[in-house]
Amino acid sequence: MGELYLVRHGQANSGATTEADYDRLSNLGHTQAALLGDWMRTHEDPFDLVLSGTMRRHRETADGMGYPPVLFDERLNEMEYFALARDMQVHHDIDPPETTEDFVTHMPQTLAAWEQATIKGAEPFTHFEARINDALAEAAKPGKRVLCVTSGGVISMVMRGALGLDTHQMAHILLPIFNSSLHKFRIRPEGTFLSAFNAIPHLDPPELSDHRTHF
Repeated sequence: MGELYLVRHGQANSGATTEADYDRLSNLGHTQAALLGDWMRTHEDPFDLVLSGTMRRHRETADGMGYPPVLFDERLNEMEYFALARDMQVHHDIDPPETTEDFVTHMPQTLAAWEQATIKGAEPFTHFEARINDALAEAAKPGKRVLCVTSGGVISMVMRGALGLDTHQMAHILLPIFNSSLHKFRIRPEGTFLSAFNAIPHLDPPELSDHRTHF
């Protein structure tokens, strides 16, 4: 049996209005990454392979954890949400979200429109799904322990494949994913199986409650 560990990056620049400006860790994001790395060195065995997406927030998280990737793979990069939000405004007259509650409504609508190809964003939904599945199928093998630093949308897509989720369910899996959270899957010849979701053991102490963020 193999094991696949997916880590969502630490808190990024949540006040950003563009992909480029969002793609860097906040001070808290750097702290989250360091705390996760300390916890993993104490509680987890070494990995056979460490990989990440190529985005700045992925690299900064992996480095902050003390797990520098052996392999960078752009197929593990996040969807371009700002591009999708612009398409929703142009093609469906739905404004980008301004509040967290708006985002909770907007994300399921956006993923459904993207899958139905009424919006495209920076890439088709089918391409996003295929590139993630291809990258992890190459990396995660029975008998190997693999650590991957990536983003929430990628993690929710892996969850979609493992649990057979539709896009509405996928969106509601994506929304509560914590920054720097840990997600574990067992890799067997017959498929990929979830064993842990959205774990933040490094942020469990009550004094770190203000370190638990989603955005």
